[in-house]
Amino acid sequence: MKNSFDKITETIIGGAIAVHRALGPGLLESAYEACLGYELVDRGLSVERQKALPVKYRGVNLDCGYRIDLLVEEIMSQRSLRSLR
Repeated sequence: MKNSFDKITETIIGGAIAVHRALGPGLLESAYEACLGYELVDRGLSVERQKALPVKYRGVNLDCGYRIDLLVEEIMSQRSLRSLR
C-alpha cells in the first residue's frame, strides 16, 4: 500500500502530464501554473497559488518577494526549505 505522499506525488505528476498534453509547449509559465492548479483541485487536492514565503532573518520574518508557485496539500519539500535557510 502506498503512503499518502506517494499518492499525492502521483496525482501531481499525472496532472502535469495532462496539462502538457492539452496545452503543448510554448505558453507562458503563468498559463501552465493556472491550468495545473485547476487540474489538481479538480483531482481533489488543495492548492494555493503564489503563496508568500517570508525569509527569517535574526528571528524576524521579512517579506522579500519569495513566492511558492503552487503549494499542494500544504506540503513543501525539506530540500526546498533547506535551500532557503
